[in-house]
Amino acid sequence: MSISRRQFVARTAGATLSAAALSAVPALPADLPKGPDLEPSARKLPRWRGFNLLEKFVKREGGNPPFLEQDFEWMSAWGFDFVRLPMSYLCWTDPTDWLRLQEDELKHIDEAIEFGKRHGVHVCLNFHRAPGYCVNPPPEPLDLWKDQKALDACAHHWTAFARRYKGIPNRHISFDLFNEPDDQAEDNYARIAQRLVEAIRAEDPDRLIIADGLRWGNKPVPALAPLGIAQSTRGYQPMRVSHHKASWVNGQNWPEPSWPLELGPGNTWDKERLRREQIAPWKALEKMGVGVHVGEWGAYQFTPHAVALAWMKDNLDLWKEAGWGWALWNFRGSFGILDSARSDVKYEDWNGHRLDRAMLELLRQG
Repeated sequence: MSISRRQFVARTAGATLSAAALSAVPALPADLPKGPDLEPSARKLPRWRGFNLLEKFVKREGGNPPFLEQDFEWMSAWGFDFVRLPMSYLCWTDPTDWLRLQEDELKHIDEAIEFGKRHGVHVCLNFHRAPGYCVNPPPEPLDLWKDQKALDACAHHWTAFARRYKGIPNRHISFDLFNEPDDQAEDNYARIAQRLVEAIRAEDPDRLIIADGLRWGNKPVPALAPLGIAQSTRGYQPMRVSHHKASWVNGQNWPEPSWPLELGPGNTWDKERLRREQIAPWKALEKMGVGVHVGEWGAYQFTPHAVALAWMKDNLDLWKEAGWGWALWNFRGSFGILDSARSDVKYEDWNGHRLDRAMLELLRQG
């Protein structure tokens, strides 16, 4: 998975959204749903649409900044209603004791939830780096998949979060257990997830819980269905399109992609292949009473803009048809609509940021 995109440190701006800026936002489609107005269920999630925010994604020297209310303001004004917060537990953990949580950092998460309430944006809390596991280097000192001490520590952190946010309605927050489990055996994943779900429900029995699919979010997990939790998939296939020139997947020498993408005789990626391979298996899971959401997706800054938009449109059409929501990686950064540093985009100035208006309008309709 992406190291560079995940290591992107979101540029911040101190100014809040002005009345003039809000007036510049185009009117929303009349039929645009507002997910937080609905009480969600793990069996059927609202079609939440939004972005990942990265303030707590990795632990930063000198401390991590708070989340920005302006992000929530702008998302809401543009018609979006969901943020996923991929976070490292190291941000709020005492460096000498991984069971001791630091209040100052947790208050930033409290603020994000309040921003979400204020602006009608659902907040999904995700352990991107959980005690014992992270998809990105460096590896954790203990292994969540086999070390009981790591599993107990992860459960300890989720217990603290469940206690802290108990009573806040599910339309405002949900918990995503941990990011992108690798190619583990399904029964082992079910064992880990059950322990974490039990820890959360011991404090907050009704909390909405989501688990990422196996194989880095790409494979649905029927073994988790009895837990009564939703699942999160990904929207990065084919990687030749979404990660063109991305060094962390050895994409530096991939030829410039097109969409549809021809990789050889009988090997073409197009909308129908996306439907067959990325939608159908998850629709089968949905029939088991499991709600589905696309927790991450997007195209890296070196994918030609026209190709990225065409590929994105096909994904958005399929998810809209399926009734699924999604969260773009990211809002500000190399996959996002703001400050993506693409060389082939005519950007619009947006309160000191560079806005990809074409991508924004595509997402607003998706």
